[in-house]
Amino acid sequence: MALIMLAAIVAQLAASMARATELDRDVATTFVNFFSFFTILSNLLAAIVLLWAAIWYWTRGRGADAEPAGLAVALASVSTYMIITGIVYNLLLRNVVLPQGSEPIPWSNEVLHLVAPLFLLADVLVAPLRRRLSWRALWAVVAFPILWVIYTMIRGPLTTNPVSGDPFWYPYPFLNPNNPGGWMSVIMYMIGIAVAIIGVGALVVWWGRRTKAPQESTAAPVDDPTVSSEV
Repeated sequence: MALIMLAAIVAQLAASMARATELDRDVATTFVNFFSFFTILSNLLAAIVLLWAAIWYWTRGRGADAEPAGLAVALASVSTYMIITGIVYNLLLRNVVLPQGSEPIPWSNEVLHLVAPLFLLADVLVAPLRRRLSWRALWAVVAFPILWVIYTMIRGPLTTNPVSGDPFWYPYPFLNPNNPGGWMSVIMYMIGIAVAIIGVGALVVWWGRRTKAPQESTAAPVDDPTVSSEV
């Protein structure tokens, strides 16, 4: 799945770069814009984390009861981002043309917005190794979306759209304060998506806490008086 996601990203990037070169657009800006989409970043992060999980499992994890804490938090984070990507795209953006520099490649578009989010959702629900996380892990889950929104809103008015020539560029129309509704509409969408990210992240953490025991197979026996009951 990670390799399919990477192939989908590379295919769409190549199409966008070729289109920018063909039409003599700002190639550097087109490249940075491509990697400013939350969909692209979330898929890229998810592919990296899935490769990490695969390598860990085949090298060290086949006898473990749960993945390492860092990998568990990373999986919870990218699972949240991918589920949100699938929800937002299919509810708000499926029939909207986004400023990515070229027409979307159909198979790549479906992988990034539907197939990969469904895979990560399935991984949350049925993955055999899923560490029980503390609720504090939610802070790690929401950190990247917060940084991405800050980056997007600062960069937007400083970037000239290489397609239209507008003196601003935002990856999604609901984040563009120059559209009808202005800043009030943008703020409302940001609040709604923030609530959705926190809600989905909480569900991902809750599901792991509900279905997995806190101890690993390497833990000492429960009758060992030196072992704390807290994990």
